[in-house]
Amino acid sequence: MTDAAEKITRDDLEARFRSLQDNIGEKAEEASSKIIPAVVVGGILFTLIVYLIGKRVGTKRSTVVEIRRI
Repeated sequence: MTDAAEKITRDDLEARFRSLQDNIGEKAEEASSKIIPAVVVGGILFTLIVYLIGKRVGTKRSTVVEIRRI
């Protein structure tokens, strides 16, 4: 890598950090293009399941009111 006599400069560090940041940014963009549709589908499924469970519980526990004319 570097000899003991060579010093690491600020420019060296900045260049290395920028290259790391670019690599991370590219990977994040690739992953987000795959994750976003999965999250949307998961959210829709979750909402549908909660709706169906609530509908079922509502029919089991609903009160029946009987009105009679005297």
